[in-house]
Amino acid sequence: MVAGNEPADPLAKGTFATAKQSWGDLFRWKQRVVVTNELGESHTEWQPPEKLKNPFSLFMQLSAKEWLYFLVGLFSWTADAFDFHALSIQTVKLSRYYERTKTDITTAITLTLLLRSVGAAVFGLLGDRFGRKWPMVANMIILGLLQIATIYSVTFEQFLAVRSLFGLFMGGVYGNAVAMALENCPQVKCLPTPPDTGYSLGYVLAACANLGVGGATDSWKTVFWIAAGLSISAGLIRCLFPESKQFREAKAAGHHISASDFWKETKSMLAKEWRMCVYCVILMTWFNYYSHTSQDSYTTFMLESKELPNDAATRASIIMKTGACVGGTIIGYLSQFIGRRRAIVGAALISCFIIPAWILPETEAGLSASGFMIQFFVQGAWGVIPIHLNELSPPAYRSSFPGLTYQLGNMISSPSAQIVNAISESHFVTSKSGELVDAYGPTMGIATAIIAVGIAVTTALGPERRGRSFEHAGPAGANIHNDVEKAVDSVSIADSKVYSATQIEEKKDEA
Repeated sequence: MVAGNEPADPLAKGTFATAKQSWGDLFRWKQRVVVTNELGESHTEWQPPEKLKNPFSLFMQLSAKEWLYFLVGLFSWTADAFDFHALSIQTVKLSRYYERTKTDITTAITLTLLLRSVGAAVFGLLGDRFGRKWPMVANMIILGLLQIATIYSVTFEQFLAVRSLFGLFMGGVYGNAVAMALENCPQVKCLPTPPDTGYSLGYVLAACANLGVGGATDSWKTVFWIAAGLSISAGLIRCLFPESKQFREAKAAGHHISASDFWKETKSMLAKEWRMCVYCVILMTWFNYYSHTSQDSYTTFMLESKELPNDAATRASIIMKTGACVGGTIIGYLSQFIGRRRAIVGAALISCFIIPAWILPETEAGLSASGFMIQFFVQGAWGVIPIHLNELSPPAYRSSFPGLTYQLGNMISSPSAQIVNAISESHFVTSKSGELVDAYGPTMGIATAIIAVGIAVTTALGPERRGRSFEHAGPAGANIHNDVEKAVDSVSIADSKVYSATQIEEKKDEA
């Protein structure tokens, strides 16, 4: 134990006990941390938060190889986000192209989000079983090909079918990307990780592409061609880098992880950590509603309700998501000092107070400024999630656990954009021109406020494992052998102790 750190009660067991302990810890500056020594012995103590370090000095600590891993992870999730937002920011164009309502077009978003959970389960488990590299390569290349297939979808039914497949393969990227970054670049856990920053950056780039191609109906195809190129490039670049460090070390040590070992440990993990799994799915459901409700229909809101032209609405969207990039970076970094949960709760509650300023302006400048500010805090809360989920994850499942809980939350919240569009198109408000327009503003504002409060409450009552170390954990299935080895060692130690005691008695008798 480090001198000066006072002992703390062990982590609570059970749902209500954990909620009570978590609520109390939220108002205590020091962090309750489980410390494990080299012999595997654990104790709990209160630790003061780490002093904030110059983020540029942290980046300088990365070697050239670690920088490459970081940038590949960033680029992969940026390309994936570009693929997804290429549709959401062009909803109006696609509704004209297929001669369908905007609610019909957002059905594609619902199907994409719905099937991402399946992809997360399949490719996350493959990543934990066989390594991060090749599942991620397959994801990115197939995503690019599906973007091309979207372009050649003649009927609306074909369009929906392709976007469903797109969701299946998109779901596998998140868990492997964040695991790759955190396992190969331990310093990155003090900074917002690539999946978060890349998601916002992907939106900004997609909006820039939309601005560049103009507002013509067929121009949506050009944006999808760009998306296809980015995804395929990310997959090919990932081919050039070696496997994750933990898998290379396990292979070098001659550890063979059979399917039986893998599933045995997986069942053991689920039996032990099912409460954590349920909690993280609930948390990610709130968070996915939070982001998709506040951003997916924002461009449509400015085009339809605020009557802005395409170029003005797109510029405002770019500035809005720039705020997300900045907020995710700053608040994600501050969470290392103020705590993961305090950062999330604070950002979520502040976003509630900004909602009126977000939906009431009528000009491009006003909507740009208010959009920047609300997304600063919406994505600021999101900026904590990648590292928070990894710290809550069972160490051997850092590919499947974050990805699967995130995508299950996506599945439950998948109708968010469709719900917003359906309610907005069935209710009307008066625009500045005096005409009745779809009520996107009130719908998005009320929904976002409810969701932000839900996030604050769920996070305040949930666990936190800031400071948890996970770089050196073995892959899933390897711990079955480790447990056996520990058990054998324990028996050997016990036998030696008994033998030593017997020898002592014999010596006494001889004396």
